[in-house]
Parts: sequence; structure tokens; C-alpha cells
Amino acid sequence: MGKDKLLNLEEFENKEVRKRCQKLWASNKYLVLSKSQNIYKEIREYLKNDNLDIEYLNVLTEKAINMDEDKGQVINAFEHIWGYFKKDAKKYELEKFRNLITMYRSGKIDKEYIISYINELLYKYPKKYLLNSNFLIY
Repeated sequence: MGKDKLLNLEEFENKEVRKRCQKLWASNKYLVLSKSQNIYKEIREYLKNDNLDIEYLNVLTEKAINMDEDKGQVINAFEHIWGYFKKDAKKYELEKFRNLITMYRSGKIDKEYIISYINELLYKYPKKYLLNSNFLIY
């Protein structure tokens, strides 16, 4: 009987760690993607494991965050985020988004202009998953 209780405690702890890891990932997913698609993929695969370690997830996340900005990676993250708006956004909103991406790619604006626009869209079309994204905070 005692062994069953231990297993239940272990299962409970694993579920709690998984929840914490998923929350951490949800808030940093696009920030990681904006820095390194490889680390993004590595974390996604890691989260499929039965036993997770939030410290390991933190190490991978920090590794990505500390990388230099790469415009291609940043644009990729923005395009993934745009997917949340594609059904709701108007044609002119898509055009503005594309124009901002083009201006960012050519060095005419910083990514913060696009982040600001995404936040405007979030106000108009709330997407709960994106509201806590660390990538969209500046």
C-alpha cells in the first residue's frame, strides 16, 4: 500500500513539474523561436518526455535568449504569431503587417514596431495564448 502512495506522489510531482514547464514554455515559446529555431525544436522534443526538469528547460531558454538577434529568426517568429490573427484580421491589417516585416528586414525599423502592432491586434482580437508571451513585451 505504501508503494502505491509513493507512485501517486511521484505521478503528482511529475504532473506539477510538467505544468510548470508548459507554463514556462508558453510564455517563452516565441521568444526562443525568435532567437533559434534549433533550440525551439529541441525544447519541443524535450517536452514530449515523461519526466521533465524545469531547470534544464530554463537553461535551454536562457541559452536562446542570450543569442544575438537574427532577423530571419525574428521574422519567422512573427509569421508564426500572425497565424493567430489570419482568420480575424482584415486585409489592410495583413498588408500593414507585411509592410512592417519588409521595413524590419531592410533595417528601416526595429522589431519593437512590429511588437507594438501585434499588441494593437491583440487588443482588437484577444488571443489568450499570446497575451503572456515574453516576446511581445518590450
